[in-house]
Amino acid sequence: MAAESAEEVLRLGDLVIDPARREVTCKGNALDLRTQEFEVLMVLAKHRSLVLSREQLLNLAWGYDFYGQTRTVDVHIAQLRRKLTSSSVSIETVTGVGYKLVA
Repeated sequence: MAAESAEEVLRLGDLVIDPARREVTCKGNALDLRTQEFEVLMVLAKHRSLVLSREQLLNLAWGYDFYGQTRTVDVHIAQLRRKLTSSSVSIETVTGVGYKLVA
């Protein structure tokens, strides 16, 4: 638990991600994220300067390599985009490559 609480709060634009509490706020309002949505957002936030492929997101957010259908990543990204509509932070698609978080 000590290692978890030592994880730093991430601030990106008007978004605040608190890994220890597993809470995300936008302009001071809590966002209701499902467990896997939170994991995907954390991975994108921690790697915000990089474009991550669907396979990389599966490995980092789900914790396993997956060489089949990666549609589940697209579904979670779409849900996150809907929940981030009021935020200055967005998830950008890099065609043919993957996704990146833009603040």
